[in-house]
Amino acid sequence: MARAEWNIEGEPETIRGDDGRKTREVWPLPLDEAFLESFLRDLFEKHWQGLVFGPLIQGAAYEFKCPSKPRSVTLFDGYLTVHYGGGGHFHLCIGENKGSEANPTPAELRAHRKPSKAQLFRGFGRDGKPVTWGFEMWNGQDEPMISIFFPNPFLTDDDRIAETPDFTRLAVWRDVSKTWLGRAPEAIDEEGRGFGGGH
Repeated sequence: MARAEWNIEGEPETIRGDDGRKTREVWPLPLDEAFLESFLRDLFEKHWQGLVFGPLIQGAAYEFKCPSKPRSVTLFDGYLTVHYGGGGHFHLCIGENKGSEANPTPAELRAHRKPSKAQLFRGFGRDGKPVTWGFEMWNGQDEPMISIFFPNPFLTDDDRIAETPDFTRLAVWRDVSKTWLGRAPEAIDEEGRGFGGGH
């Protein structure tokens, strides 16, 4: 449904490390405000319980869990706001931030704030098997805006390394990849040994 509507390509781009080893597969996503609003609403309204999110920048990684289902997800002047009531909120610029008539946003700042790249990803460990799944987005200056990690079979709900993988935790990845990429569940996602397998 969503893939057909937005004409998203189903085949990933493969990223390799300096040693030639596959480190990631990425699926570039449309940057239209309407697409990003639909996609992010789907994640935060439907899959909020398993998401870990925040900006990842050099020297810092912020990994937050949704405190509850969002009280509201709204869009105003290019900014998507995910609001948790007493649990806080965050804003993401996903479109054209024009400002007000009295105080318009300068063109350079609009270009800086607006996303320049958004993608779904599947990360691979040293053994060549998947160990992480999620979404990430950058602004017009190629600065990280947000990374969203989907529930991981190699981690427990309290972020500890799992003694044995729980592949039912791939449900979010499988739903998102089916809905937005048109991909059926893939056996490779259950072939990994986790972070101990050479992450």
